[in-house]
Amino acid sequence: MKILIQKGRILNPSDQTDEVGDIYMEDGVIKEKGGTITPEETPDKVISAEGCYVMPGLIDLHVHLRDPGLTHKEDVLTGARAAARGGFTTILAMPNTKPVIDCADRVEYVHNKARELAPVHVLQIGAVTKQQKGEELADIEGMIQAGIPAISEDGKSVMNMKLYREAMEIAAKHDIPVFAHCEDQNMVNGGCVNEDEHSRELGLPGITNSVEDVIVARDIVLAKETGARLHLCHCSTKDSVRMIQLAKEENLPVTGEVCPHHFTLTSDDMVPGDTNYKMNPPLRTKEDKDALLKGLKEDIFDVISTDHAPHTREEKQKTMTEAPFGIVGLETAVALTVTELVDKGVITPMQMAEKMSYNPARIIGSDRGRLEVGSPADITIIDPEAEYVIDSMSFLSKGKNTPFDGRKVKGLVKATICDGKVVYQQD
Repeated sequence: MKILIQKGRILNPSDQTDEVGDIYMEDGVIKEKGGTITPEETPDKVISAEGCYVMPGLIDLHVHLRDPGLTHKEDVLTGARAAARGGFTTILAMPNTKPVIDCADRVEYVHNKARELAPVHVLQIGAVTKQQKGEELADIEGMIQAGIPAISEDGKSVMNMKLYREAMEIAAKHDIPVFAHCEDQNMVNGGCVNEDEHSRELGLPGITNSVEDVIVARDIVLAKETGARLHLCHCSTKDSVRMIQLAKEENLPVTGEVCPHHFTLTSDDMVPGDTNYKMNPPLRTKEDKDALLKGLKEDIFDVISTDHAPHTREEKQKTMTEAPFGIVGLETAVALTVTELVDKGVITPMQMAEKMSYNPARIIGSDRGRLEVGSPADITIIDPEAEYVIDSMSFLSKGKNTPFDGRKVKGLVKATICDGKVVYQQD
């Protein structure tokens, strides 16, 4: 298929291009870029991108597809469709499914299903330990041969440091990153919200910053000793910012991500009893949020990811202590990033392209995340001025659990192109 994108603001972090021009693609590859392009053959499709950002296809390093075993919440197809609508051309699925993705056969199940059904690229992450029990290593090398881009015990931390170190050594040997959900399981103690004056007023068990911080520190030390590339997921505390900064100053192989809910909301914004505000890590204080914003602005944080975590309405209607953690994010991430970061001058449009595409691609060693002649034609077109109200009932995800329902935002995905095919276009 031949597609011509006209008059868009091309944002390409790999060569720092920021200019208005055209992009022409053919057979899934970018053939020409910049200026006014007049193809020799008539394109099959022409897309006007005037006034829009034209970025490399967005990449989400942190998605829960719930497939296999929990497909009443989400599956490969619905999650991938939601991703396409959200501007993502590649998503990485976390392994805490039922059964856990801890062997090559289960990796291949997801990859085969995605190749058959998904409109975007789906890469399955492998678990660190068998059944995520933290007792015995999973078949990491077998899963690497099956194509995993990373290992993670997401949803928990491996508390056995000897075992975790062994996993990091394997990851370092094969040059794949370790994605860390930093949570000291011994310190959680039934917590469901941030430990602060709000949790005390409501009589809810709290989760302190130290639950995250002690594991961030531990994992950075282990990465330093093993040489493993460490990616710290959904950072939420001010001290995590400082520790990543120190790691970078030492040139350690450490990267970090922030989710839109953590740079948008604080515990002050929580509606009592509304479990759409229940997530892990929890919404922290304004001081923590301000530190996250500073970390994004100063490029201490490399990535913006969603931690897309769909649940059923029935599950989220339980009490705050009983309901599961998590919110959906694939279809709101672009708007929240434009509204809360770009529009407010926290980051530039180029930084948005870096943190949502180029840097994630670098972390997993992908050839995507760039708009260059010869590169795969994965492209996202965003209208940064389009205003609308988030409507969870319009989501393509099975999950509707979001605290942002009814929120007025700016930044609309106009089209998503994956391997040179239009997989989503706004009506």
